[in-house]
Parts: sequence; C-alpha cells; structure tokens
Amino acid sequence: MERWREMEGKSLHDPLHHSHHEATAGEASLQDTVWVDGPVIVGAGPSGLAVAACLKEKGIPSTLLERSACLAPLWQLKTYERLRLHLPKRFCQLPLSPFPASFPNYPSKGQFVDYLHAYARRFHLRPNFNHTVVSAAFDRGLDLWRVEASVPGRGRTIHYLSRWLVVATGENAEPFIPDIDGAAAFRGAIVHTSSYWSGAEFEGKRVLVVGCGNSGMEVCLDLCNHNARPSLVVRDTVHVLPREMLGRSTFGLSMWLLKWLPVRAVDRILLLISRLMLGDTQRFGLLRPDLGPLQLKSLSGKTPVLDVGALDKIKSGQVQVVPAIKRLTVEGAEFVDARCEDFDAIILATGYKSNVPTWLKGEKGLYAVGFTRQGLMGTSADATRIAQDIQQRWRQYNA
Repeated sequence: MERWREMEGKSLHDPLHHSHHEATAGEASLQDTVWVDGPVIVGAGPSGLAVAACLKEKGIPSTLLERSACLAPLWQLKTYERLRLHLPKRFCQLPLSPFPASFPNYPSKGQFVDYLHAYARRFHLRPNFNHTVVSAAFDRGLDLWRVEASVPGRGRTIHYLSRWLVVATGENAEPFIPDIDGAAAFRGAIVHTSSYWSGAEFEGKRVLVVGCGNSGMEVCLDLCNHNARPSLVVRDTVHVLPREMLGRSTFGLSMWLLKWLPVRAVDRILLLISRLMLGDTQRFGLLRPDLGPLQLKSLSGKTPVLDVGALDKIKSGQVQVVPAIKRLTVEGAEFVDARCEDFDAIILATGYKSNVPTWLKGEKGLYAVGFTRQGLMGTSADATRIAQDIQQRWRQYNA
C-alpha cells in the first residue's frame, strides 16, 4: 500500500510521471499501472458523463474509460435514424445543464448526441476511448479497486488503481439476441435494431419485426413509411398509450397525478383516456396486461409503448400483428397458431442486456448508475447522489 501512496504523491506533482518513468526490470509491470486520484468511471454514455460532470463540479477528478471510439456509442452507432426521445426533454436532461431552449420538446437522436457533445465540452470531460474493461476487482490487500483495460491500438493492457469504481455501462450494453429455432435455416437477413438504420433498404420487402416495445413499434412505422410490408410479433401483453394526453405528455401527466392519487387510480385514468383516444387495442391483437402501466413498470420494469403513429398503421392493416414464432423456416416463419408466412428479412427489436456480470467482482467503493430502469431521469438522480457520496469520502481522504 505504501508503494501506491508513493506513486500517488509523485503523480500529483508530476502528471507525466507514468508515461516518462524509466522502469527497471523489476518495476516493468508498473509502466502499465495508473493511479487514479478519484473514481474510475466505466462507460462514456449519458450515465458516465453525468457522474463525471457532477464530480468535476465538486472539484473531484475522474477517469472515464470507454470501449468504443466515441462517446455515447449506443446513441451514435446503434440507433435508427428516425429515433427521438420518448419523453419530453425536461425529463431527459443531465445534471447541471438543461437542453437548449431551441430544441423541440422531443429531441431527435442527432440533437441528443449534439447535446452530449456540448455537455462533455462544457465540463471538459475527455474519455479514454478504445479502452475495453476486461476485469474489475477489489484488491483487499491494497484496499483499492484494480481495473484492467485492454487497449488494442497500443497492444497492451493498462491497470488502473482507484479507491472508487463507478459502473456506468447501463442496462443496454449488449444487444439481446433470442435463440429462435431454425434461425440458421432462414435464407434472408436477420438483424438486430442495433444494426438497423432506416427502412429504405427494405422497400417493397416483407419484414418480420420481433418485439412489440417502443423500438419494435417505431421500426414498423419506419418500414411502412418506406413502403415495406412489416408484420409485428406480439407474444405477450402490452400497454399502448398516446404519447400525449390532454395537451400534456403522458409521462408528465402521470407524474402530476401521482402527487395526488395512488398508482392504481392513476393507472385507471390513463387507461380510460387511452381507450377514448386510441380505441380498444385488443381488437387489433394488442392485449393489455392485468396490471396498469405504472404498476407494471414499477414491479417488472416493463415500459408501456408511447404511440407515435404505429397503431394507426396496425389499424389500417399496413402492419400485420402475428403471434409468437414457433420456428423459422428457409422461406419465413411458422407461428404458434400453425400458420406459416414467407419473409424477406427479420428485424430483432428485442432490446439489450447488461455486460457487467462478465467482468465485475467486489462491492467496496462500488457505485452503479443507469441501472434503475428509470431512463435518463433515473440517470440524473443516480449521478447526483453518487457524486455527493464520493465527495464526502473524498473529503475524508484529503482532510
């Protein structure tokens, strides 16, 4: 431990200590070991940027590690062209910096990415790109976190040592690819929404969209707008709500009603207004769950679909609703109701999963942000609380 205290002191007075240190044979391993005078933050998406900004505002440095070559890679590289925020911008802004007043209430993907770049510039956040964390474990001998990151461009591995580790990779780090019987036999393309850009490449094609969440619905709408012929797999119940009710965002109205009424009462109001505005969705194969949308979100994390036009396409027959897939065939799919249909392509709107369990071990000085299933609003709250807690511990170490 004293060895690392010595290294810490040197790094504080000489920022170039690690890159210029001439190691002896016995010290060679220290060349790729970096002491971080603050937390290591894994992930430079909205969650990681928010924590780093909150810490910077309190005068606490941090080191951001990002495996991709850009910040917010999920937003920049793995989202479709027509994507917009599903909630109003005031519920999606990061701490300490609201969206520009000139932005619409539901910013586009491009506008959100621009906002993140401006956010990073404002707080002078400079992530270490192309740093893939392969392991992170608490070293009880040193009483420090040891984070191992692979840097392919340099052909080596760097070991970061820090008192605190913030995991900000979120719940959407890796695409979730379901195991569908017969997938290898299907002659057409099978793509996840992380690789889907626009419906233009599917013009005139019969496309099976698997997954009826917000992404699946939006992809179907996009396909219709590009003259494709989509079918939507609906294997479970789903709440479809208007994006706005009574002149307000559905989410904003829900938050306001919850100030005065219990969750079940608010759910009944939302479902009543939805039926008046959208009609009976069950007529079109979209069965509603027994639990209301807010109660279901609270208990299971399942988010209701906020309709932006896909339901009209379903009502008009431009999007066909089909049941769960039994198996894929060479030409298409066989469904659980025994019907078979041919398709040219399959798009998996099956969401994402976290990759944290594959490399994380330990608990002391560990924080997680972006795992609350509350979207960007939950990220902001998490980041603020984490920065406050680290600030208290920082003061103890630097008293």
